[in-house]
Amino acid sequence: MSAEVLKYTREQVEQMEIAPGTEHEKLEGWIPDLASDEDLRIALEKAFDYRGDVTLTTKSGDKIEAYIFNRQSGATLADSYVQYFTPKAEDKRRLSYAEIARLEFTGKDRAAGKHWEDWVKAYNEKKAAGEKNIALAPEKLD
Repeated sequence: MSAEVLKYTREQVEQMEIAPGTEHEKLEGWIPDLASDEDLRIALEKAFDYRGDVTLTTKSGDKIEAYIFNRQSGATLADSYVQYFTPKAEDKRRLSYAEIARLEFTGKDRAAGKHWEDWVKAYNEKKAAGEKNIALAPEKLD
């Protein structure tokens, strides 16, 4: 079996390297309506992608401030769960979808407004102003 070698022009390679960015929803402060099982599933998928803390209120009334880092969607809400970290406990926790009554996107979205193009623009502005020893660095978290 022979391997086919693909040849690209420099322009084609440059076009492939420029991929459009992902447009993130602005979820900070959002409290989704959880009228159906599907509403809850959709909201928890968004919470998984969210780069900030959420507040989960259980059906028993407990409030949990958490960062959701994993989820497992099963056939039923009872078979589905989220895994999260909370500032009040060192270990990972797990909560069944069936136990969730309310979800709030309460924490600051750490990924909001952080775009590569913004960083490059800031770097180029510093360079054009004659600054030395400049580098792209992440913004400090609050």
